[in-house]
Amino acid sequence: MRVAFLVAPEGAEQIELTDPWNAVKDAGGTPVLLSTDGDTVQAFNHLDKADTFPVDRLVSQAQPSEFDGLVLPGGVANPDFLRTDEKAVAFVKGFFDAGLPVAAICHAPWTLVEADVVRGRVLTSYPSLRTDIRNAGGTWVDEQVKVCDHGNNKLITSRKPDDLEAFDKAFLAEFGAGG
Repeated sequence: MRVAFLVAPEGAEQIELTDPWNAVKDAGGTPVLLSTDGDTVQAFNHLDKADTFPVDRLVSQAQPSEFDGLVLPGGVANPDFLRTDEKAVAFVKGFFDAGLPVAAICHAPWTLVEADVVRGRVLTSYPSLRTDIRNAGGTWVDEQVKVCDHGNNKLITSRKPDDLEAFDKAFLAEFGAGG
């Protein structure tokens, strides 16, 4: 199982990157860190700088077909940066076009809104995204984790760091690693 983790050069919520990353590794998979620019990414603990992580590849050098699934960590700034990058948005949309599963937590569905892939889907997120999701044609629910089977792929979403255990279990099951 090869899993893409897409983050901006700065702003990803560290625990929402590291916890799913470790879950993929613990399941015997290979996580791959992609970003829009640079050799490292700066993670955050809420609004405070945390650790930096080495980038494996730029999103412009990757194709969805190389992966079994995509994880989009949250953080307020991370998805806001990603949704303004055309290559990042196209990469995310490519997973949906290819019928590959996507997992997004916290504020990460902002990137899904920009990729125009929430219409007709039921998902959860950090509560402040509720109106954005509804305006984009999605149905927002307040649940720990939501798996939406719509069309030919699955979307796994979760609200916040407190939901990581359920999020990890759900996306691993959908990515083919069991739970």
